[in-house]
Amino acid sequence: MNQTKSTIAEVIRERRSIKTGYLDEPVPTELVKEILEDAVWAPTHGMREPWRFIYVPSEKKEDFVTSLVETFPEERREDRRDYFSKPSSFLIVVMDEDPRQKVWEENFGAVSCLLQNFQLLAWERDLGVVWKTNPHIYEPKVHELLGIQPEEKIVGFIHMGYFEEKPKPKQRTSINDKFTLYTP
Repeated sequence: MNQTKSTIAEVIRERRSIKTGYLDEPVPTELVKEILEDAVWAPTHGMREPWRFIYVPSEKKEDFVTSLVETFPEERREDRRDYFSKPSSFLIVVMDEDPRQKVWEENFGAVSCLLQNFQLLAWERDLGVVWKTNPHIYEPKVHELLGIQPEEKIVGFIHMGYFEEKPKPKQRTSINDKFTLYTP
């Protein structure tokens, strides 16, 4: 058995969520599309491909942030403007909702796999990302701003940008603490 880690294992272990420290460098739309072209090869039940994407490129970010902060209560707007001004661009990931629990969970699982693929592929291209699920993804005003339909759900805002410093990895719990061997 091969004892060396594969490149995939290395990328999985090295990838970090980049929350701050974005450089003032635009993220090319074509790069995001290239990454998505590979990321969509995630497992998807019945080939439903229950996703769509709204991309806010770097050159449109300021206008978007101005509109987005208007959906917040007035006392939070300045704080939210600062928060949303840090990334270079945003990818909003939207999922088809289904009233059947099993289908809904399969769809969410597929979109989650796609997002993991996206994060790994972005990391490989030195693009920092973080998947954010803050409360604004449920806000009707945000849904209206983005044209989210009643049968859709925002799975998250993917904050993106190039970065200077890689965060240090945090320790993970040993698998031995989380692993049970079934014995009848």
